[in-house]
Amino acid sequence: MAEKKKVKRAPTPKDIAPKGKGSLVIIGGHEDKEGDKKILRLVADRAKGKKLVVATVATEEPEETWHEYRALFTELGVQNVEHLNIQTREEALSDECASYLQDAAVVFFTGGDQLKITSQLGDSVVYRQIHLVLENGGTVAGTSAGASVMSTTMLVAGPGEKSPELEEAVHMAPGFGLLPDAVIDQHFAERGRIGRLLAAIVQNPRLLGIGIDEDTSIVVTGNEQFEVVGNGSVYVLDASKMSYSNLVEADMETKLSTFDIKLHLLSEGYRYDLQNRRPCLPEPKEKKNGKNGKKKGPK
Repeated sequence: MAEKKKVKRAPTPKDIAPKGKGSLVIIGGHEDKEGDKKILRLVADRAKGKKLVVATVATEEPEETWHEYRALFTELGVQNVEHLNIQTREEALSDECASYLQDAAVVFFTGGDQLKITSQLGDSVVYRQIHLVLENGGTVAGTSAGASVMSTTMLVAGPGEKSPELEEAVHMAPGFGLLPDAVIDQHFAERGRIGRLLAAIVQNPRLLGIGIDEDTSIVVTGNEQFEVVGNGSVYVLDASKMSYSNLVEADMETKLSTFDIKLHLLSEGYRYDLQNRRPCLPEPKEKKNGKNGKKKGPK
């Protein structure tokens, strides 16, 4: 009798995730810039005594945006704030531009057009340096368009504020892959984007859909889990157990139908286990505050 061959275990998201020691701060846009600045303060705290680089690749107003964020981060105690202003693909391929990211503790991507970020920086020396920042224990942060580029698959465009129709395609493109097996949408509740995020994950149920409200962020540590920080909510859509969709069966003018999509709604302090795809309760206050009672933020 022939020896039965062992079947190799399929790789899990944990097997193929980047092995970086750093963290991601992914912001849904319109973060508070005038009140307590909770989210920007969290980003700034990761760069105190070190270098923070503001990347204005996405915006059509790089100088104005740079001056705004430089003032904000300086006010929040960051002494070394530098500007990465790449407007052409040629610049992204230069070692000179990549050198701006050397020794950076934090890279912060502003809002604008996410496709501009990936088309200019994808697989360039600057792109590789961004991954090195994360691998060396630094932080990569982004707001609005700068949030969308973080995932492996990036939402580029699609109709919001109404139920998705099969003929209205959601446009997606490769992202930076810093957060694997996910697709991120921002300005989520404010722009009624749950329909388009649903349409995105129905096209590929492997992807975890993460919708982030304005002035809200997720802090991702080691691609193991994230914690919600901010004044809004985070919507997590899981289609891994989806049992049916009419995506390829119905007339193109039909509305999308799908069964068994799991939805989690998380507010500040709640966490999500990315490996087991399970929400988690906030940490107990005594543990979060530490032994001396001093409050600690997410790592």
